[in-house]
Amino acid sequence: MTVSKREHWDHIYETKGATKLSWFQAVPSRSMTMIRDTGVPAEAPIIDVGTGVSSLIDVLLNSDYSNINVLEISTAAIAECRARIGDAASRVKWMQADVLEWAPKTRYYLWHDRAVFHFLTDRAHVNTYLDTLRTALVPGGYFVLATFGPEGPDCCSGFDVQRYSIEQLSHLLEDDFELKYYELEDHTTPTGNVQQFLYSTWQMNG
Repeated sequence: MTVSKREHWDHIYETKGATKLSWFQAVPSRSMTMIRDTGVPAEAPIIDVGTGVSSLIDVLLNSDYSNINVLEISTAAIAECRARIGDAASRVKWMQADVLEWAPKTRYYLWHDRAVFHFLTDRAHVNTYLDTLRTALVPGGYFVLATFGPEGPDCCSGFDVQRYSIEQLSHLLEDDFELKYYELEDHTTPTGNVQQFLYSTWQMNG
């Protein structure tokens, strides 16, 4: 029997504690620094794509960001994240959907993704994602992205992944986005393995 992507991710979040996930971060400090550095106003709409059970939403709420939107394929992850945040979860707009099948109904000043883009190994899926990104961002809006770097893993959670160099990302994005910042970072997993991530910030042409 074929398992859907949603069922696959629901199973992962239902059977593994947050601190056991390879991508777990106690504090998403790099993402928060990059979000703050864009200068996007705290009241501007921002979206986190592929939130999972990340503590980024908690930190955003505690940093006076007031228009937070979550797009996540797993209903189990959303439920866990909402339960952890408690009453403050009502201040977040939660959307359960696959980004490849999602049509944005508003426009955002910032799109953050540390979880989804490197799972797109089919060029058609990459193009669909980028089309949605361009539709969803306001002119001059920011794309804050973390992917596996050139020396990162080649699979994760049972799926092949795409590793990126900054040159490869530039080839995909340079027609519509200006690179503002990038940095390689070694992430230590809960089991002690090291995974290379490439963080980058891009501004969409106005």
